[in-house]
Parts: sequence; structure tokens; C-alpha cells
Amino acid sequence: MHTLAQVFSQPWTRLAVIAVIALVAAVAVFRALRFAARRLLSKDDLLAVVLLRCERPFELVLPLLALQFALLDAASSMPQGAWLHALRHAVAIALIVALTWLGVRAISGIERAVALRHPSDIEDNLRARSVQTQARVLSRTAMFLFGLLGIATVLMTFPSVRELGASLLASAGVAGIVIGLAARPVLSNLLAGLQLALAQPIRLDDVVIVENEWGRVEEITGTYVVVRIWDERRLVVPLQWFIENPFQNWTRRSSQLIGTVFLWVDYALPLVPLREELERITHAAPEWDGRTCLLQVTDADSHAMQVRVLVSSRDSGRSWDLRCKIREGLIDFLQRDYPQFLPKLRVDDKPDTAHDRVVPP
Repeated sequence: MHTLAQVFSQPWTRLAVIAVIALVAAVAVFRALRFAARRLLSKDDLLAVVLLRCERPFELVLPLLALQFALLDAASSMPQGAWLHALRHAVAIALIVALTWLGVRAISGIERAVALRHPSDIEDNLRARSVQTQARVLSRTAMFLFGLLGIATVLMTFPSVRELGASLLASAGVAGIVIGLAARPVLSNLLAGLQLALAQPIRLDDVVIVENEWGRVEEITGTYVVVRIWDERRLVVPLQWFIENPFQNWTRRSSQLIGTVFLWVDYALPLVPLREELERITHAAPEWDGRTCLLQVTDADSHAMQVRVLVSSRDSGRSWDLRCKIREGLIDFLQRDYPQFLPKLRVDDKPDTAHDRVVPP
């Protein structure tokens, strides 16, 4: 026992024992909290979604926090050597990194919980897409700022970096200009992301026309927007572009659209049967929403007249399918019942004899 007391009287031995006890206690506390959370919260609970995202970093934070307290307690009774200082510094850096990871994962968990609370796989998902867009853009911005804060905190633990920071603060005017110019692309995208989140000119799953390309907003990050083109291509557009350039948003207020179909027919075609056929095709189409079904003559030239059809649908996808269905149906109707009234080029092969007539005296 005397030998054991001598061993524990050594500072490093006592530090090791305290550290082991602290680590075992931290692991026990973590497992107890995880068991309680799993028993009290269901898998669909929003808090459970956030805690699930934070589980891995929290498992690392608790032991590091316990180890840091053990080192602080040992510092009062041990000589301040270089090894102890280096160990405390390393544990402090690891703790800052783990806390930063925990904060980022917590923000990601909140974003995921908001997305689950407002699902977008419903018929009228305008509100859900608006909330999801705000949550995604704001969470990306918050994660970026949190990560930047963590990196800055780690760097400030080094004395040389602190001295550099003090010298930069002393010349804050010049340094601010230089840093502002260097970080202009990052800051512009950051501000553009905040504008998109608050003003919401675009949202997730919005139908947009960008650079003459039709597609849906598939992803919004902290620096760019991914637009999924109709042919499965992806158009990557910087956030700042949507602030500085005009574009079309077909689902800004609602997803309802009015589509057009144009046909060129002969002047002699009766319009009443064509309107009746249009109504028959439209009423039988599940893509039609019952709002608009109209046929009008909108143009005419020396060869034919132009007929415009207006039909409405709940969204752009159904509008495209309905337009194609009506176009094919009306062309089939003309070919079957009125083929003689399809557009034709008239050629008069009879000679003009008006100048050859003999006028009687």
C-alpha cells in the first residue's frame, strides 16, 4: 500500500488516473443520455432528428471536455512544463474542433427537422417549398459562419496569430480594405444567399427559365444554385446571378399555367366543329384543371389563318403534356374529317385574260 501511495503521489500518475476517471465518466454520461433520449423520443420526433445528427460529435465533445477539466485541475498541483502546456493546447484545439462540428451538425439537424415538418411531396407545396428554401439557405449560411468562427478560434490559440491579429487591428483601415477586396466573391454570395432566403425570388422545385433553359431548382447552396434541366442536364448558376439578372419563374405565386397551341388552317375550315373537338379532348384530359379552354383566330396571311388554343393546367409538366395531347388530337381530327382544309399553297394556272378582252366601241 505504501508503494501504491508513492505511485499516486507522482503528478503525472495522478493526472493519468484523473484523466481515465474523467473519460470513463464522460462515456457513461453520454450513454445514459443517449438511452434516455431513445426511450423518451420517437424516431419521427423533430427533436430526435436533431439529436441524431448531433450524436457523433457529442460523443467526442464530452470526453474532451472531461479531459480538459482534468488538465485544468492538475495544472494547479503540477509544474508548468512544456509537455503539459502542449497537451493542454492540443486538447483545447480538439475541443474547439469538436464543438464546431457539433454546432454544424446541430444546424443541419434543424434544417432536416424543418424539411420533415413541411414535406414538399404534396399537391399544393408552395408554402412547404418556401419554408424549405429559407431553412436551407439560412442553415448553409449559419454553418459557414460557424465553421469560420471555429477556424478563427483555433488560430487565436496560437500566440503568434494573436499578435498578428493585434497588428491588423492597429491598421484596421488598410487591412479592412484588403480583406474586403479579397473576400468580395464570398461576401457577395453570402449576401445574395440571405437575399434569396428572405425575398425568395426562387425556391426549391420552382420551374425557371435560365439562359433560355427550362428546368427546376434542384439545390440551393451557400454559393450556387443547381437547376435540373428537362433533359436531365444540370445548370450550375452562382447565387449572385439571380440577384443581378432577370429570369422567368413559372411558379412564383402558384404553379397554375395557361398553355398555348397554334395551328395553321385554311380559310374555309368551319370553326364550330373545331371548337367542339377541342372541348371534347380537353374535358377528357386529366391534365386540364377546368379553368380555361378557348379557341380563337389570332392571325391571317395570304395563305392560311392561325388558330390559337388556350388551355390551363395545375403545373408546367401537366401543361406541356396537355398541349401536346391537344395538338395531336386536333391535327388527327383535321386529317380525318377535314383534310381538304389543311393549309395549302394555291397556284392559279389559268391565264389572266383581262387585258385581252375586246371592249366594244
